[in-house]
Amino acid sequence: MLERTDLDVALSHEEYERVFPALQERLRQLQYALLDGEVPTVVVFEGWDAAGKGTIIQRLTRKLDPRALAAWPAAAPSELEQRYHFLWPYQIRLPEDGHMALFDRSWYSRVLLDRVERSVTRRECQAAYPQINEFERWLADDGQVLVKLWFHISKKEQARRLRRMEKEPAERWKVGRKDWRRNRRYEKWLRAAEEMLARTDTPAAPWTVVEATDARWTRVKVFRTLIDRMQSALDRRQRMPAAVSRTHLAEVATRGARARRVEEDLARARTVAHDAGLPLEDSGFFAGGDEE
Repeated sequence: MLERTDLDVALSHEEYERVFPALQERLRQLQYALLDGEVPTVVVFEGWDAAGKGTIIQRLTRKLDPRALAAWPAAAPSELEQRYHFLWPYQIRLPEDGHMALFDRSWYSRVLLDRVERSVTRRECQAAYPQINEFERWLADDGQVLVKLWFHISKKEQARRLRRMEKEPAERWKVGRKDWRRNRRYEKWLRAAEEMLARTDTPAAPWTVVEATDARWTRVKVFRTLIDRMQSALDRRQRMPAAVSRTHLAEVATRGARARRVEEDLARARTVAHDAGLPLEDSGFFAGGDEE
């Protein structure tokens, strides 16, 4: 998948200024539409160090309503989290209905970071793939929008960005020996990423590879991807409001059907009572009332 990615694609400043403001506004509108529609959105940001994931998250958090948005930064699992299944820390951070959650790194650390750094066994790593696919299928079946983004840059571009960050006083702290070690081991990380993408790109949860060399192109592609996926989910919820039974929309959509079932149940109860010769005078019983 990654070997076919054109990392030289770019967007001119003029084209960017023409299309990006409208994308920002459309995404803002969709956030409120999905909030009203009770559709939760989960966005996974994966990819190379220095590929621009954090910058995109900052762009999103500046333009979207923070009351319905949570951004979860990458962090090593706590002592408590290490006692549970590797998916548990992410399950408890899933968004409420209508809200958004942005994961800067995610459950894919199990088959990327943990694999390359050998902090888990090969057997544990291989077992994680079907577990991840099942988890994501559950999210899709639950009516959640799941957008998975892989930010892709070359080894040379990554090294260039790391050197530039080292020269910037405000960004120097972000670069350490581990970042340069990962750059030197780029090919090993690439093999892990290729297998991850191949084994977890499913109809329920497809990957979007973002060519991240050009910043303008990156922003536009990410925003367009989010808009397309969120709009599709909104259209689906509007077509099938009863699909997720816990929502208010489902309660309203099924109110008539539930009332008909109650009437049918009462009619059957009256028929059975009549055939059995039971008294039918207590209308309150058949209406669901309580005797005093």
